[in-house]
Amino acid sequence: MDRIDIGVIGIVVALLLLAMRVQVGVALGIVSFIGITWLTSIKAAWGILSSIPYDFVAQWSLSAIPMFLLMGYLAASAGLTNGIFKSANILLGKVPGGLASATVVSSALFASASGSSVATAAAFSKIAVPEMLKAKYSPSLATGAVAAAGTLGSLIPPSVLMILYGIFTETSIGALFVAGVIPGVLSALVYIVMITARAVRTPDIAPRNNAVYTVQDKKSAYKDIWPLPVLICGVLVGIFTGTFSPTEAGAIGAGLAIIIALVRRSLSAEVIKRAMIDTAIGTSTIFIVAIGASMFAAFMSLSTLPSQLGAFMLSSLESPMAIILTIALMVIVLGMFVDGISLLLLTIPIVMPVLNGLNVDMIWFGILMIKMLEIGLITPPVGMNVYVIKSSLGNAVELNDIFKGVWWFLLMDVLVLVMIIIFPSIALFLPSLML
Repeated sequence: MDRIDIGVIGIVVALLLLAMRVQVGVALGIVSFIGITWLTSIKAAWGILSSIPYDFVAQWSLSAIPMFLLMGYLAASAGLTNGIFKSANILLGKVPGGLASATVVSSALFASASGSSVATAAAFSKIAVPEMLKAKYSPSLATGAVAAAGTLGSLIPPSVLMILYGIFTETSIGALFVAGVIPGVLSALVYIVMITARAVRTPDIAPRNNAVYTVQDKKSAYKDIWPLPVLICGVLVGIFTGTFSPTEAGAIGAGLAIIIALVRRSLSAEVIKRAMIDTAIGTSTIFIVAIGASMFAAFMSLSTLPSQLGAFMLSSLESPMAIILTIALMVIVLGMFVDGISLLLLTIPIVMPVLNGLNVDMIWFGILMIKMLEIGLITPPVGMNVYVIKSSLGNAVELNDIFKGVWWFLLMDVLVLVMIIIFPSIALFLPSLML
């Protein structure tokens, strides 16, 4: 059996283990260890197993992950995200489908700060969905808006997925952060336009909001919304202007979250303790997956499968665009079954030789990759965000209704994806100014 066959078997076994719900880092590590032993020797496999974890974790740029997670958990635990939905609802309440549009805006901000699409889906299924159902909104629209908007946290920086992508592809993390701003905002605007158009055409799915808000109501709501935009803008402006690096930005963001919480008098020992514990758990989970992925990359390199696949695609497909679309289709299909971080780290070692052969701009492709992973979070039959919402709501909304509502947002995601492919400047304009 030649090396390529062993590489293919490794990928198939890894996907089967993931389908059996084996922890991602463990699955990739086991497959890699056995595969490397098969290709070389048990001694070489042990050597790689003993060196890769330290070599990977010791990278300075990885310290941004626990810092950004800490920033997000501090923001959530200290109540810096309170009032987002209420303020957005007052601002957009009179627009057709305003409650759903307010959900998109507030979920995107919350997801950007928390760095977790799943956490956003869980939170807003409790905050926004009951309000929309009370206002007689269609259950499919209410839950679809929460499921889709939560995914925007991966695209609107700071984003853990972008950090991992930047490290594994040796791409500027700061440029990736800046590149995600316009596509993220564009995605939210496209969602809102779609919601408004549907509400105008079919008023029954989103009845008009007849609530009257006093000046005092508006002042109270807007007073609560400022911490999160200040926190996010403080981090992004510093990166964009070169005041600090993305790695330093994580620590500065965490420090800024503490300062804002102190100003609002919402910081306590319990808040810090809870945020630190959540950060430790989140960081450990991500690092275990990333170490397994690093071993998998070494296994793929030894099997020569990625380079052979790249050569085959470059010789058989007629244009670079056809290759990009083929990779996109592969990622979207796999995204139906595998979570975002796992899929990112699983596919990058395979497609990198192809992308290098095409001289693809890795910042542009990074934004495409993140967008494709977002689509996977709400695509049936798995759609992680959909099941999180179902779990949070219980029997209040049927699973079929949630998936029914998600399809409209999936179409908008595909539209934005096509726009980024046709007009790369959507992703590359801000990084060009930064450089």
